[in-house]
Amino acid sequence: MTPAARAAAAIAILDRILDGQAAEAALIRWARASRFAGSGDRAAVRDLVFDALRRLRSRAALGGALSGRGLLLGMCREEGLDPEALFTGEGHAPPPLSDTERAAGRAPMPDEALDLPGWLLPLWRQALGPDAEAVALAMRDRAPVWLRVNLRRADPARAAAALAGEGIVTVPHPDLPTALRIAEGARRLAPSRAYREGLVELQDLSPQMACAALPARGSVLDFCAGGGGKALALAARGASPVVAHDIDLARMADLPARAERAGVRIRLAAPGQVAGRFDTVVADVPCSGSGTWRRSPDAKWRLTRDDLDRLASRQALILEQAAGFVAEGGHLAYMTCSVLAAENDEQVQGFLARDPRFEQILARHFSPLSASDGFYLALMRRR
Repeated sequence: MTPAARAAAAIAILDRILDGQAAEAALIRWARASRFAGSGDRAAVRDLVFDALRRLRSRAALGGALSGRGLLLGMCREEGLDPEALFTGEGHAPPPLSDTERAAGRAPMPDEALDLPGWLLPLWRQALGPDAEAVALAMRDRAPVWLRVNLRRADPARAAAALAGEGIVTVPHPDLPTALRIAEGARRLAPSRAYREGLVELQDLSPQMACAALPARGSVLDFCAGGGGKALALAARGASPVVAHDIDLARMADLPARAERAGVRIRLAAPGQVAGRFDTVVADVPCSGSGTWRRSPDAKWRLTRDDLDRLASRQALILEQAAGFVAEGGHLAYMTCSVLAAENDEQVQGFLARDPRFEQILARHFSPLSASDGFYLALMRRR
């Protein structure tokens, strides 16, 4: 596909997303209908779509319209590209620009330049204070890819060397050597031997740092396990036994194979089947995902205030449920991939006011300025 043909595909996909279709679903639908598109084409179209979604408000202003064409025209103007070279109407290129499109567009207003929903900006500023603008701007760019070295299989030096041998260049984090950032060759990871043999796991830096702050001894319950990344990380550090639970059992379907690859043992608990008390209970609760909007940028445009309120109520319920499985003297780790106070500090303070058995030991706020994704950890001890 030519660059112009890729732009035309991105325009069509963006229009479907703006009509309400989820980004992944729209991309899959296009890929299935476009068998002629190679892997490089699919990756390039995906990048165009996600970049436009990350910068939706600013590019709509620059392009003069909240539409697929407006967003791609806004991209051209933002990046100093000649839009006439892209909108040619030749072959599979987008139709030529109209006089109205050429005349439309303006510089984004200050709030538009942050590329966040207008209703959310006061909450964003409240939560992040002087870092609010810098974090918002960082969320407009693609997220880096981080790996966690599985110490059951390799040390960081051996893992990095194995990856380098397959064309995957990594850089270790200075404060967490088991965290490797992929600097080159990210698309080679999935078929690599280092990945298939369990030397490394995909895990963003922020949750890696959060897991590193948890006790690595005794029994662990990962109460909202999802794919099980935190259960795997804690098991690799020596916690045992490790139990993974999720209200949606299907989300843990790949966990047994991942655990076998990693060389650790994790027991799955079906919904309602958790029993006993644990030294550490991890509750990585469902949330707005505001800290991961670089990776799923369409989510920030779908979130509403009602959604946020419903999530906060659900988080409070899950936190109280998880607390019931903490042994005396044990720890409760509350986590979100959010940067919003209503899901983080306010949620924890409300829980502590309701349950005086627990005391807070630490709270950590991660963001692209200090780590990678926006992420939150509050560690509490049961008296």
